[in-house]
Amino acid sequence: MNGLEGKVIGITRPLERSQAAVEIVQDHGGIPLVVPTLELEAFASDSLMDLCQRAGEQDWIIFTSPASLESLFKYCPDFKEKLNTHCQVAVIGPRTERVLNDYGIQADIVPEDYTAEGLLKEFQGIDLDKKKIGVPRTFKARDVLPEGLRKMGATVYLAEAYKSTKPHDTSRVQLLVDEIIQGKVDAVTFTSPLTVTNLFEMAGDKKEQLINSFKEGKVLAAAIGPITQKPLEEMGIKSAIPSKYTVKAMLMQLKEEMSH
Repeated sequence: MNGLEGKVIGITRPLERSQAAVEIVQDHGGIPLVVPTLELEAFASDSLMDLCQRAGEQDWIIFTSPASLESLFKYCPDFKEKLNTHCQVAVIGPRTERVLNDYGIQADIVPEDYTAEGLLKEFQGIDLDKKKIGVPRTFKARDVLPEGLRKMGATVYLAEAYKSTKPHDTSRVQLLVDEIIQGKVDAVTFTSPLTVTNLFEMAGDKKEQLINSFKEGKVLAAAIGPITQKPLEEMGIKSAIPSKYTVKAMLMQLKEEMSH
């Protein structure tokens, strides 16, 4: 029995990021249900425009998501030309690397472990003392990366590249909550802590029922990695998690769990 065959799989990631997941679910005979619990909004913040001006001073630029890359190049199209020749670039994982390559830039660092912790591990052997590092990202991101880099002696410049917000139209999320409670959804996938917390916050007075649907095994949860898994664990919800933190690996792990 193919684990995803005929199963309804909820995909909570932003619409513009859900295509790969949809295709993988369909390829394995599943029914993708795309209901973003998160919206990404590109944002020309003062700090981002400042990083654009200071591009030539940076020793490193670190991109932790495709959204940060796309926003920076949208508002600072000549960013690549502004970088000095010794500036190096690190990305958090292969998906961000692919987008970087689309802009004609090669990554100097892609960690084995696609997390902030994984990136910091890669930097351990590099002298960052007095080095300037630009990090465009959402200000809702964890502080693990900038704090770790500062401890290594770097001057970190954080620039707000986009905003992560709850969807403006909540009706589809409300419908997803009802369908999970009614047992019409077989599994829900989560790709960031905010996709988790937003869903449960938006459930409102149905939050307890929603939590119980997962706890009772009516619906399975799949998380892309341990950082996304954490808010689920805090609610007592078990989730499938892959050994490699990619969307494909997460869905293959889910398929495995659903084949039992």
